[in-house]
Formats: sequence, C-alpha cells, structure tokens
Amino acid sequence: MPVSYEWIYQYIHDDKRRKGTLYRHLRQGHKRYRKGKRTKDEVIKNAESIEERPDIVDTRKRFGDWEIDTVLGKSGTGSIVTLLERTTRFYLIKKVNSKSALDVTQATIELLMPFKDHVHTITVDNGREFSHHAKIAEALDTKVYFAHPYSSWERGANENKAICA
Repeated sequence: MPVSYEWIYQYIHDDKRRKGTLYRHLRQGHKRYRKGKRTKDEVIKNAESIEERPDIVDTRKRFGDWEIDTVLGKSGTGSIVTLLERTTRFYLIKKVNSKSALDVTQATIELLMPFKDHVHTITVDNGREFSHHAKIAEALDTKVYFAHPYSSWERGANENKAICA
C-alpha cells in the first residue's frame, strides 16, 4: 500500500483525537495541514489587483503610498498592525487584540486618519484581516490594492521592515 504525506498527517491527526501524542513530534507542532484553495466564503470581495495600481507607486517619488501588514503575537496573544509609507519609510505601528478584520480595519483608520490628505494608495496582502478594505478606502478616501497570493516581494518594503522591527 503506498503511503503519502497526506496519509501520514491524517494518521497523526486521528491519533491525536484518540488522545495520542504523535502530533508532538511534528516539526510544526500541532498545526493541521490545509489543502486546497480558499472557499468562496473566504475570497475577499471587490479586491483590486496590484496590477491596477498606478505606475507612480513603483517609482517611490510620491508621498502617500502605503503598505500594510499584520504580525501575529506569540501563541495568538494579540497582533500588531504595521503601516509603511513607501517613499520616506515612515512607519506606524498599533497593537490590536486580535487579527480580526474588524480590529485591523479600525486600527488602520486610526493610524492613517491624521495623514488622510497624504494617503493615495494602500497595498495589502490577501489575508482575511483585510476583508473590510472597502471601509478603509471609504474612510480615508483612497484605493486599496491587493498583492498576488504568495508574492510578498510585491510589498517588500513592509515585509522587510516588519522582520527587523
């Protein structure tokens, strides 16, 4: 009988449900493997692709083009919303209780409201925490663009900064 990695993970998961301890030996702890793509419920509605973003954003000659990301706290104990202005590398950070879309949306609006006149674009990843992007766009009178999935280099300034912070 052929053995695949999916079969092994299923066996370990079944063992855990029977109060077994095999899961403790996994490299990723007890995280369950998620196969497949997002379901229709998980797809972010009305997301504008980064391909639609104005070319001036890539030149970094205009103040007001922002990148946003979230950093999850240890063991899910809160999260940090990070915003980076691409030209000046001006950095804004706010701790939130969870990585929920509501908390991240509220924190983003609070951080950028004092700079509302200088918010032209915001570039985000495809995380579910940005599913309320329309509220952010409306409150700040701006456009929100989504990078391609698994293409963190498209928002490289914030990705690199968040690692160093």
